[in-house]
Amino acid sequence: MVRPESSDVGERADAVAELRRQAAGIEPPRTIALVGLMGAGKTTIGRRLASALQLPFVDADDAIVAAAGRSIEDIFADRGESEFRRGERQVIARLLAGPTHVLATGGGAFIDLRTRELMQERAISIWLKAPLDVLMKRVTRRDHRPLLKEEDPRAVMQRLMDERYPIYAEADLTIETGSGPHNSAVSLILSTLRAHLAKAP
Repeated sequence: MVRPESSDVGERADAVAELRRQAAGIEPPRTIALVGLMGAGKTTIGRRLASALQLPFVDADDAIVAAAGRSIEDIFADRGESEFRRGERQVIARLLAGPTHVLATGGGAFIDLRTRELMQERAISIWLKAPLDVLMKRVTRRDHRPLLKEEDPRAVMQRLMDERYPIYAEADLTIETGSGPHNSAVSLILSTLRAHLAKAP
């Protein structure tokens, strides 16, 4: 049986302790918002990053579902993407007005201009950039992705990459992620974040 990535070696207590050691002294002045395509690892990496920084973790999609009282798939089906983006923007604005935390956002959140402006103003945005094969391996494990309900999900994902990657590139930081353990990405985020904050005025 193939072990899920969420059970990789990075979850061991000693690995968690090592990440917390690496995060010592890093005090983000604003919420850290993770952006990127579906399957980039925003939720898993976000949880581990929050643990390392000893900050709360929030998944924006979960917050949207809680606020709407219905699934994202249902919102897409009944109200359309533009209405979903409006609600998403409201939820993210509320979250960013609260205490500092690590926020995992949906794949289209940063693409919406007004939501992107909110994140650029109130958060430190980090793009988790992953290659197509890695993204496809991850997203095909679950069937709840509204934008992949088509005959050729890989073609859809490639189109999304072509359209969205230039916009994701406007994030404050870019972290290249691959098929390795998620904690490797968390470690890279921590070192990159430390350097970024050291250069901040």
